[in-house]
Amino acid sequence: MISRRSFLSSATATAAYVAIAGRPAVAQPLGLPLGIQLYSVRQQLTQDYEGTLAQLSSLGYREVEAAGFNKRSAADVKLAMQKANLRCVSSHVPFGELHQHFDDHLAYSKELGVEFLICSSPGMKTPSEGPNTTRRSLTLDDWRYNAEQFNIMGEKANAAGIRFGYHNHFHEFIAVDGVVPYMEILRITDPAKVTLELDCGWTVVGGFKPVEVLRDHPNRFSMLHVKDFKVPAGTTAGPDSPEPTVTELGLGSIDYRPILQQAAKTQKIKHMFVEQEAFDMPYMQSLKVDADYIQNLKV
Repeated sequence: MISRRSFLSSATATAAYVAIAGRPAVAQPLGLPLGIQLYSVRQQLTQDYEGTLAQLSSLGYREVEAAGFNKRSAADVKLAMQKANLRCVSSHVPFGELHQHFDDHLAYSKELGVEFLICSSPGMKTPSEGPNTTRRSLTLDDWRYNAEQFNIMGEKANAAGIRFGYHNHFHEFIAVDGVVPYMEILRITDPAKVTLELDCGWTVVGGFKPVEVLRDHPNRFSMLHVKDFKVPAGTTAGPDSPEPTVTELGLGSIDYRPILQQAAKTQKIKHMFVEQEAFDMPYMQSLKVDADYIQNLKV
């Protein structure tokens, strides 16, 4: 993973953008409500949960995907979402948490009313132990173990009326022993039990083209993450590759027009979330740039 840069804040800019009202509630070109991954405002939510949700709503965001709930009950989160005119339709939980407390997370998701429970990052078949143990890279056996566990989790989630899925970063696209882990996840997981959320930005960083992934596996994806990076020209994915720089949608290297054209052809995408992992400008200004890009993109 690339480093996560510090968030910048500006009280003046925040006040100005909170005043924005009447923005469109539908994100074109897929005709979906404008969505955002709440990891984008993880720091702000810790400081002012209800106020931050209201700010997102003022920018036209209507759906959110959670990345933790700040130790709040499902009832409290549901009420806060309703007050902000937002719908929490999906939740991210890392593999370790799901593996140890899956039933608890499933029950919380059921009470909150989310449609999707998404594994946000993989785990190891045999986790490293001890405070001085260096985290090793995942082996092909680890990736296959993850996929097998996803099938088990997906079957349980289906029984509760919730779709289970997996969200990628870029490691899934780096070949291990000549095999691309993401292709193994696609091969091993049962489409009836496991859906996929394609993070288009990380896919590009991993050296793959989201257009081709969507084209070659049109029935596997239910949701998209859209984010932008400034990717150095001519670089290839790998541990020694130059670090891509996070930026706002439309200001980096990724053209989302063909990606969303291909996504529209699948007719399977239910939700699409902006994710802004770091900011180079006041965060409300940054998220407005993202919202404007999506709402004005024509395909």
